[in-house]
Amino acid sequence: MNFDTPITIALSKGRIFQQTLPLLAHAGIEALDDPESSRKLILETNHPAVKLLIVRATDVPTYVQWGAADVGVAGKDVLIEHGSEGLYEPLDLRIARCRLMVAGVPGADLAGNQLRIATKYVTAARRHFAAKGQQVEVIKLYGSMELAPLVGLSDLIVDLVESGNTLKANGLVPLEHIMEISSRLVVNKASWKMKHASVTGLLDRLREAVESRAEQEQRKSG
Repeated sequence: MNFDTPITIALSKGRIFQQTLPLLAHAGIEALDDPESSRKLILETNHPAVKLLIVRATDVPTYVQWGAADVGVAGKDVLIEHGSEGLYEPLDLRIARCRLMVAGVPGADLAGNQLRIATKYVTAARRHFAAKGQQVEVIKLYGSMELAPLVGLSDLIVDLVESGNTLKANGLVPLEHIMEISSRLVVNKASWKMKHASVTGLLDRLREAVESRAEQEQRKSG
């Protein structure tokens, strides 16, 4: 596709980047460098008008909100914590899928008040327990969540679960499902207006790629 105006796309390294590449390829966009082997933080593509910014996953919404990037790809967990100010979220890309769960030792109390919850996902955790009418104390951690209930820092944790192997290795189990998580396309609100043709053209091609992949998966499973 042709881009009438320059477009900058914010992505994070790792699984999201790798799973976004085939979707971008459907739109005719290919990175000229691999961020895993390159030290560059701004990657050129085969389109002179399209650049990729490589940033931390938690920073993607901020770069898009403030216009440093026109669009970005971020997990729903990150978007909940960031809030939606300055962003449109027009498309679920259905990649990097996992579950946000409450976890703890087997048989842990889920119903009490004043439970201590260790998590990186403070907003999502507070919303979940508030919806159940529970008052909880949320302790923010940035990693090694599984350690918290083992050393008495918290009663429970709220974390992303993909296979559950890390929980199992530390004697913990998933106890309660909060929500399904996947990565979404987010768009800067000003870019949506000022670069509408380029942004919506990219959106349409990405939507086609997502729907095509879903159809292929359905045929395989059927």
